[in-house]
Amino acid sequence: MSLIYSTLTSIVNKISYEFHKSFLFSTIFSILTFIENQWVNSYFKRLYPSETFLNFLNKINIVKNHLFNPLIVILVFSIFLLLSIKSVTNSLAVTLLIGFIAFFMGSEILPRFLLNNNAEITIRFNRNDIYSIGFCLMLVSIVFFFVSIASVGGIPILKPSIRYLLKPAFTMPVFLIIPATCLIASAYLKDFQNGKIIRQRVRFRFLLLLVIDCAILLTLGYRTPLLASFLIIIIIGYYGNIVSPWEVIVGALIGVGAIMGIGYFRSLGEQTITSATNPLSTLQSRADFTLHVLNLLDYIGGTFGLTHGHLLASSIPGSDLGPRMLVGKLIAWRSEVTITPTLIGQMVIDFGKVGVFVEMCLLGLILGLGFKIMKITQDYFYIGIYSLILTYSILGVETGILDIQVLLYFIIAIFIYFTCILKSRN
Repeated sequence: MSLIYSTLTSIVNKISYEFHKSFLFSTIFSILTFIENQWVNSYFKRLYPSETFLNFLNKINIVKNHLFNPLIVILVFSIFLLLSIKSVTNSLAVTLLIGFIAFFMGSEILPRFLLNNNAEITIRFNRNDIYSIGFCLMLVSIVFFFVSIASVGGIPILKPSIRYLLKPAFTMPVFLIIPATCLIASAYLKDFQNGKIIRQRVRFRFLLLLVIDCAILLTLGYRTPLLASFLIIIIIGYYGNIVSPWEVIVGALIGVGAIMGIGYFRSLGEQTITSATNPLSTLQSRADFTLHVLNLLDYIGGTFGLTHGHLLASSIPGSDLGPRMLVGKLIAWRSEVTITPTLIGQMVIDFGKVGVFVEMCLLGLILGLGFKIMKITQDYFYIGIYSLILTYSILGVETGILDIQVLLYFIIAIFIYFTCILKSRN
């Protein structure tokens, strides 16, 4: 495994070095450095609220230290359910209770038996390797962004109807911008931790990464990946002491507003609503529909499930139907539509209530171990990888964790975390 890693990092380091010394990229970075210097020394930056703004929030332990505890997944799931005006069936209520209890056990109890609070985590990753991997992923994403635009002959955000012409084979590599942002931001955090750059500079670079993500993902008309980038930057900044708790709370409100705003204007463009419709109603109607789907999946899945792993396996490229298309076929007999099944939808349809208990416990365990290792080490890489898997767990509350690249992120996290546990016991 170390041979594969060393080979990969040597290749990406070489690619990153060649691009950085090229005339095009050296010019781009020179311009960005100039803008960064102007930003850091700007008079208008002083108008921004200081660190002591809303300082009372720093005195609240949960807000200061545990705002992104794994249990936030359960909190977000509960809020999402409350958004809907549809009622939860008795069977689904039992399923949700099973899932929430299992997640709590996995995230808060099981990590105590696997990893001591004073455990020594010896596995560390080189900052340059992590940056180079992120930089190469960013290059791939940008290339496929232009390929996606060319393939549909237009800009989806300006003409929403052509968004459905985008080919998954081209758009999936674009979404690599999310782990790319995570790794590059983590590398900048390492520079900040080592005292190589000041806090104002790393904040500017975080903001710049977010601007790049917005430009690419908004152009394609995607809101969930954009929210993923936003969450990753916020979580890394929060645990890296780059952003303040009040900025996290304000950022969360902006994120919710962005979801409603993008959904509202996209629905207007697709003529599925009228201008007289309240933007909040688009979010509520989405919650209503998703909860209706979950009620149906719970009824079909029962105690032991129906598809027995086929729904999760359909995430693999080359499958006849993707997981969300398979959900559409199961509940509506329409394989040409994609339907989000929520976080537990796949679990209950594949393996029933038993599957919900096992998979939610496993998900909680992964996040619980990630949170504990991050707290023990305060290492830039473990902050980054935890932010990545927590982000997709939060977004998975509605969409489910069903995309092959997202599953790969979790597999990598599991491998790293359990390797850390084994090394700590030697």
